[in-house]
Amino acid sequence: MHSPEHILDVFLQPGDFFWGDSTTRIRTILGSCVSICLWHPKLREGGMCHFMLPSRGHSEKPMSPLNGRYADEAWDMFLKEIKKNNTRIQDYMVKIFGGSSMFASEGNDKEIINSKMNIGLKNIEISRKIVEKYKLNVVSQNLGGNKSRRIHFEVWSGNVWLKRQEV
Repeated sequence: MHSPEHILDVFLQPGDFFWGDSTTRIRTILGSCVSICLWHPKLREGGMCHFMLPSRGHSEKPMSPLNGRYADEAWDMFLKEIKKNNTRIQDYMVKIFGGSSMFASEGNDKEIINSKMNIGLKNIEISRKIVEKYKLNVVSQNLGGNKSRRIHFEVWSGNVWLKRQEV
């Protein structure tokens, strides 16, 4: 599929969320954070989040605006877009990336990789809970490990390009 003549190129920082149309490319770099990409193949629309933590917890006011730093709230942002488009979650293809253990090196430090203090692992767990709860159509995923990832999501085609890299 050919890229559009004019491309809106969006770079997500940790905690960002973006929803775009068929002229959009969304990019980010992940370590322990996770990105979920949703794409509607007929509308050629979709979005990406870049969350840092599973949940805000109870320390903040419940009436505060949604914050994309947290998986549960980033997911709520997706649900708002899906509702706004009058579509169903089952209509979307889902791709999930990230959740690295950034403090472990290849072949060692298995205690760190499997630790309950591993933020990447916690982010993977919440992603899997969201997938299970909403019965998402996950067509691709690349999770875990100990390398960062560079992600490019072409909303016009639904393709996500991944490059794993040393930190």
